[in-house]
Amino acid sequence: MTRNIYIDPEIDLNSAKMVEIIIHFKTEPAKVAVAIAEMSGIPLSLDKAKQDVEDSHSRFQADVQKYLGQKQIPYSITHTYKTALNGVAMKLPGNEIKTLLQSGEIAAIYLNKEIQLNPPPQPE
Repeated sequence: MTRNIYIDPEIDLNSAKMVEIIIHFKTEPAKVAVAIAEMSGIPLSLDKAKQDVEDSHSRFQADVQKYLGQKQIPYSITHTYKTALNGVAMKLPGNEIKTLLQSGEIAAIYLNKEIQLNPPPQPE
């Protein structure tokens, strides 16, 4: 069930503490899907690709309700991504991530953390 799903090693899957994660879906963002299809010689309209993205979010919502909601596991989806990445940001107990892996939509799970780059020093 967890075959080919990348899980960020920084995520503590044994902790009951709430963790903020980003879930990357298997379905590519619409423009990416169209470009990949075009390179492969497969016809795919942008409208169809956009519908595929919407459908992936609907299936994930149903999975979250089935695997977490019905068991009254606390969670919240804090953001949805559909353009550069197709997926969601969410909060849930770290030890419940394994439960969520039953969803067929998940390609990878990353710890949601802020990364800051320092600008290079200015020449004097």
